Amino acid sequence: MSIHDTGPPVRERQFTDLFTATYPAVLRFAERRVHPSHAEDIAAEVFVVAWRRFEDVPTHVDDARAWLFGVARLTLMAGMRGEQRRQALGVRISEDPTAHGHVGALDADLVAWRVDLARAWSRLSAVHQEALALTVWDGLDAPRAAQVLGISPVAYRLRLSRARKALRAHAKALPQTPATRAVTATPRGSSA
Repeated sequence: MSIHDTGPPVRERQFTDLFTATYPAVLRFAERRVHPSHAEDIAAEVFVVAWRRFEDVPTHVDDARAWLFGVARLTLMAGMRGEQRRQALGVRISEDPTAHGHVGALDADLVAWRVDLARAWSRLSAVHQEALALTVWDGLDAPRAAQVLGISPVAYRLRLSRARKALRAHAKALPQTPATRAVTATPRGSSA
C-alpha cells in the first residue's frame, strides 16, 4: 500500500503515520540548528508543507525523512540572514543530547576532548558542518543527505570527505592534550 492512496480518511491516516514516524527526527534536526524554543515552530512549518504537498512526499519512510529535512533546511534558510543563518546551520556540539547519557564522575580527558572537538568544529565552514551533521547526527546516507542539500550523491561524498579532513586538520592545530592526541591519531581511512 502506498502512502498516496486516495480519499480524505486514508490521506489523514497516512499523514498521521508519516508524522508519527518522522516528527522526532525532524524536531532533532531543527533543534541542532536553531534555539530549542524555535525548533517546534520549524517542525510545525515542515509538516504544514508536507500536508500541502503530500503527493510529493516520497513513499519510503527514510526517503520521506530526507525530503522533510530538505524542507526544514529551506525553511530555516528562508528565515535567516548573515550571521544568524550561519549560527542556525551550525550544530551545537555542547547541546548534543546523547552526550549527557553518562551520569557520574566526569572524566577530565572526556571533558577536554569535548572542548577540543567543539573548538575544531567551530572553525569549520558552515558547508562542512552541515555535511558532517547530516551523516553523523541525522544518520543520513549519501543519497539522502545529497537530496537534503540539493546536490548529487557523488558531490555529497566529496564534500563529506573534505569536511572530515578539515575537522582532523583543525583538531591537530589545537594544543595537544592526551584526549586531542587520541582524536588526531585516528587512522586515515576511519570515520570522523
